[in-house]
Amino acid sequence: MPEDEKPPVDEEPPEQLEDEQSEDEEPPENKEIATAVGEQSVKESILIILGTAKGERVMRPNFGCGLNELVFAPNDTTTAAMATEYVTTALQTWEPRIKLEEVNANPDSRESNLLNIDINYSIIATNTKRNLVYPFYLV
Repeated sequence: MPEDEKPPVDEEPPEQLEDEQSEDEEPPENKEIATAVGEQSVKESILIILGTAKGERVMRPNFGCGLNELVFAPNDTTTAAMATEYVTTALQTWEPRIKLEEVNANPDSRESNLLNIDINYSIIATNTKRNLVYPFYLV
C-alpha cells in the first residue's frame, strides 16, 4: 500500500478469536495458565521425571532418570534390576512430595520388548497411597 493511502484511523481492529473451552470447564482466574494440583500434579511430575533423560535439560543436566540408557538392553532380570535402581534414585532425588514405598520392574509376559515398572508411593501431604505402572519399551 503506498504511503499516501493509509487506512482510516477510526477503523476498528479485527475481531479477536475467543479461546475454545468446553462449557463445564472453569476458566483460569485472571487469564493465568491452568496447572495440575494435588495428586494429579504429583503423578504428572513422576511421569516427567521418568521420561526425561539425564542431560536433556540445559539448566539442570542431572535432572531426569537413566532409563533411556536401557533402551537397547535385553529384557531380562539384570535390565529390570537396573531400571528399578534408576527409577528409585530419580524419584527419591527429584520428587520430594512422595515417600517411595516400593519399585519393581518386571518383563511383560505378552510383549517381549516391554518392561513394566510398578511404582508404589505415598503422597506425604495427604498420606494417600498410590500406584503407578510405567510401561518402558525396549528396542
